Amino acid sequence: MQRQAYGPGRTRPAAFTAAALALGIGIGAGLTGCSSGGDGGDASVDSKAGPVTAVAPPGRYRTLFEPCRAVSPATLKDLLPGAAELPELERNKAYRGAATVTYDTDRRVGCTWKADAPDASHRLVLDIERVVSYDPAISDDDRAQQVFDRKQAAADLPQPAQTQPSPQTPAGTPGTASAPAPAGTPGTAGTPKTNPTPPAGTPAGTPSGTPSGTPSGAPTGTPPGAPAAPGSPTGLEPRLLDGLGDIAFLDDVLATGGSSDRHRTVSVVFRTSNVIVTVEYLEQATDPATAPDSRELQEKAQNLARLLAERLEE
Repeated sequence: MQRQAYGPGRTRPAAFTAAALALGIGIGAGLTGCSSGGDGGDASVDSKAGPVTAVAPPGRYRTLFEPCRAVSPATLKDLLPGAAELPELERNKAYRGAATVTYDTDRRVGCTWKADAPDASHRLVLDIERVVSYDPAISDDDRAQQVFDRKQAAADLPQPAQTQPSPQTPAGTPGTASAPAPAGTPGTAGTPKTNPTPPAGTPAGTPSGTPSGTPSGAPTGTPPGAPAAPGSPTGLEPRLLDGLGDIAFLDDVLATGGSSDRHRTVSVVFRTSNVIVTVEYLEQATDPATAPDSRELQEKAQNLARLLAERLEE
């Protein structure tokens, strides 16, 4: 049979029209099913994916700067006074410093400088650590704070001094304003680690804190909060520091282990985001009877720490 030619205005066969209509309905139904968000399909996908866990943010720092170049020659000249008197080659070597050997310079770096002078020897140690948390639930900053807390605990900083009320004198007791403190009671917390505890058993009739045989009118005892270590005035004891990084502390230790070993080490540790910086400054006096000055060492160590904190902000 001869096929009919298609021309404008001619109708399609009924079978063709029905098939096209059925195909259109099928496609529309499929599209409607995909966009309707039916419970069955989504529930199946969600059950396989599991709960969504929030990932802690990374730290601010991804690399570290070169430590031996982080301290300017002018600063090293102030921290290492003996280097200026050395011959040129030795002086340049002293200012250049020695880099700390590490396995990953993106995670930890350090440098050491030292020089001897006629009256004292000095050593400067710089340590910089970038902390990375491998736990997605703990941020790099939080992990760095945990590392900082361990360093602070190891320093064993003294607790702030607390003022205790004096005991009241019983009514009717003539000539006594207040009862003396018990013998052997320390004046305050916050005394440096080298401060020995006053021995108990003060002779009767001697005011608390006054050695036996002290002349009348002489100063009595150690003022509250005053460190016993020479060159460590009140207010220079180990403590937390303000205005340095996110958090910081200072430690000050006077070593008196031997007759010829008398040196003081001041350490300043601060954290900025996920980086922890430690500045360790040591001075050993040539004369064993001379204790290095605590105030001077602390000021120099803090000044360097502030310069490094500014470097991290660049």
